Amino acid sequence: MSEFEASPDFAGRMDTRDPLKGSREKFFIPEQVDGTEVIYFTGNSLGLQPKTARGYVEEELKDWETLAVEGHVNAKHPWLPYHEFLTGPVARLIGATPIETVVMNSLTVNLHLMMVSFYRPSGDRTKIMIEKGAFPSDRYAVESQLEFHGSVSSIASSESRPLEGGTQNKLIELTPREGESTLRTEDIVRAIEREGEQLALVLIGGVNYYTGEAFNMEAIADAGHKSGAVVGFDLAHAAGNLELHLHDWDVDFAVWCSYKYLNGGPGAVAGAFIHERHADAFDLPRFAGWWGHDKATRFLMGPEFHPIRGAEGWQISNPPILQMAALRASLEIFDEVGMHALREKSVKLTGYLEFLLSEIRDERISVITPSDPEQRGCQLSIRVKDADKRLFNEITSRGVSADWREPDVIRVAPAPLYNSFTDVYRFAEILKGCLKS
Repeated sequence: MSEFEASPDFAGRMDTRDPLKGSREKFFIPEQVDGTEVIYFTGNSLGLQPKTARGYVEEELKDWETLAVEGHVNAKHPWLPYHEFLTGPVARLIGATPIETVVMNSLTVNLHLMMVSFYRPSGDRTKIMIEKGAFPSDRYAVESQLEFHGSVSSIASSESRPLEGGTQNKLIELTPREGESTLRTEDIVRAIEREGEQLALVLIGGVNYYTGEAFNMEAIADAGHKSGAVVGFDLAHAAGNLELHLHDWDVDFAVWCSYKYLNGGPGAVAGAFIHERHADAFDLPRFAGWWGHDKATRFLMGPEFHPIRGAEGWQISNPPILQMAALRASLEIFDEVGMHALREKSVKLTGYLEFLLSEIRDERISVITPSDPEQRGCQLSIRVKDADKRLFNEITSRGVSADWREPDVIRVAPAPLYNSFTDVYRFAEILKGCLKS
């Protein structure tokens, strides 16, 4: 017997009992023409605006207006160390120490900066492993790094399809088994073991953007290190979605954006994690800039670069204050609620969505996201057999903000910070009605 019920009364009771129900009131939720709130399930593309964000940004605009350059030291939140106001909250969010955490740049820029330092092909150890179907920007970045280092070629790998090709093949793409949509942890580990001394870097998305599969980052990091490779993760769909323990998992590096689950606003400043065992690795190559220079001597403007210890040493330019102000508003909410509590609600919320989808009993729809809560975040990717975008357009016209991915997948992500069980119930009813019509 399921713990869930397919009724509006049940959804309402779950919302009443929800200890995090107050967090919804801290965000602006778009409304339809008739004033009804949109069912907003696209926090995996752009998170909603915290109601405090405007005040935080306007505070910096006012300081710019009245203090001008003096705002760097005399603003209420001085601009010179502004990124440091975000370090603690972000470190707690990703399971890191402050020295391992920095907010800077954009995701793919940070990914390139990390690969400059951590992809060091040498001898036979030249290959990079990614998942097939990784977000395109990751693949573009990896291929361009391989081209920069002189060679690029692609092969496919899965447990059911043996590796082909020789040492000239540098890009390994992990593919699911025949007839499956997601990767198995044991297949990833075996592929890493199989590559052995030829593997330089394992770079996986913490959560696959298309399928919603959450990877076992601890197991992947362990297998990668046993093979002698560096291990990094793209956390674009994991940061603010999953409970992360990057330090304890011994991950070498990670990067993420802040405009999805972290609600930092369109084009928000991103972040990077570098494990503290690399904090004093000043011999690693890096693309340097003055904001990564030792703070005590930065303004002496000397010709030699002396990096700050830890992740801050990978900074290049001074931080974008207005973007960071908006992100600070969201991080305060995360700090108040805590990722453990958010994850507990997320498991129930997405579990309820999965239950309601099964209750529709329409053979055309299936969920390609793993059913095991440990292997997913809040997103479910719904495949609709023989569908085109008309179904998606119909649910959109009825007040659902979801996401269509070619050729036949609707992604829905009930974010626990601001989505409710009633949102989930309303969505399932709308989808059911559209399928019938």
